[in-house]
Amino acid sequence: MTEISMASITFKNVVKRYGKGKGANQVINAINAEIRDGEFVVIVGPSGCGKSTLLRMLAGLEEVTEGEISIGGRVVNDLEPSERDIAMVFQNYALYPHMSVFENMAYGLKIAKVPAEEIKARVDKAAKILEIGPFLQRKPRELSGGQRQRVAMGRAIVRHPQVFLFDEPLSNLDAKLRAQTRIEIQKLHRELGITSLFVTHDQVEAMTLAERMIVINLGAMEQFGTPEEVYSRPATTFVASFIGSPPMNLLKNAPDALSGIITGVRPEHLEITETGWSLHVETVEMLGAERLVYGRWTHGSGDEMVIVRIEEGHPVPTVGSTICVTPRANKIHYFDASTGKRVEANSRAGQ
Repeated sequence: MTEISMASITFKNVVKRYGKGKGANQVINAINAEIRDGEFVVIVGPSGCGKSTLLRMLAGLEEVTEGEISIGGRVVNDLEPSERDIAMVFQNYALYPHMSVFENMAYGLKIAKVPAEEIKARVDKAAKILEIGPFLQRKPRELSGGQRQRVAMGRAIVRHPQVFLFDEPLSNLDAKLRAQTRIEIQKLHRELGITSLFVTHDQVEAMTLAERMIVINLGAMEQFGTPEEVYSRPATTFVASFIGSPPMNLLKNAPDALSGIITGVRPEHLEITETGWSLHVETVEMLGAERLVYGRWTHGSGDEMVIVRIEEGHPVPTVGSTICVTPRANKIHYFDASTGKRVEANSRAGQ
C-alpha cells in the first residue's frame, strides 16, 4: 500500500474580505503561520471568529483576498480543491444514504479510476485502523453518530492526501462520544502521521488534541503555541479568558498592580490563607473532585468577582462567609490594560 505523503502548510499575510470598498467586511486579518510536516494543529476560537473561513481558504472552498497559502512549498491560491491534495471531514458527515459503508469510502477512488483491487486494499486498511470493518456492508442509517464520523474519516484516509482537514467534526456527538472520538483521532494521527488541521470552538478539544494550537479572535491570530505554552503563558487577555475552564481571573485593581496593568491569576493558583485578598463568598459549585468558590472582592474602585478552585479534601467555605486568598507568586500574569497584550514581570518596573 502506498505511503501517505505529508506536507507543511504556510499562511503568509492571509486576508479575507467579503465585498469591496469601504463597505467590505474583513473576517481574516493578516494571518501568518507555519505548520510543520506531520503536525496536528488545532485552530480554536469562539463562533464567528473566522476559523472555519481560514480552513475553507486552505481547502479552496473560499477565495483568498490577499496573501498566500502554500502546501508542501507550492502556492495553492489559484488551484481548484481537487488539485490541492487535501481531504476534509465536515461536521455533518456528508455520507450517501443509499450506499454501503464500503461504497461511501470507495466512491472518491472509484471516480478517480483507481483499480478495484487497490480500492479494496485501501478501504480494508482504513476500516481496520478505525475499527469499522464489521460495518462495511451496512448503510449509514444503521450506524451510530460516532460510527458515521469514523466512516467520514475513513473516506478521507483512503485518498492518501497530503493534508487532513477537520471542520468541527465532533459537534454532533454527545459528550461521551466526543471524548471517545478524540482518542480515536489521536490514535489515527499517530498511525498515519499526516499533517492535520482541526477547527473547533471547544477549548477542551483544542487542549487535548493539539500538538500546537492557533487561537483566533475576530479574524486575528492571538497566539500560536503548544497547549502548555498557551495555558501557562497566554499572550493576551483574550487567550487568558478563553483557554481554561473556569477562565483566568483578570483583575483591574489587584493590590500590587501598577497603573494600566491587569493582573491575571488562574483559579487553581489562588490559595486560602490567613491574610490576603478578602473575598465575600457568594456561590460554591461542586464539580466532583473539586469545588469552585465564587467570591466578591470589594476595593476602593468598586468590586470584582474572583474564582478559587479547591481540590477534594480541603475545607470548603460556606456561602456568606469571608475568606482571604493569596496568589502563588510565580503564577501571576500581567497584561497591558489598553492593548490586552502580555507584559513580562521584569518589564513592569519600568512602567
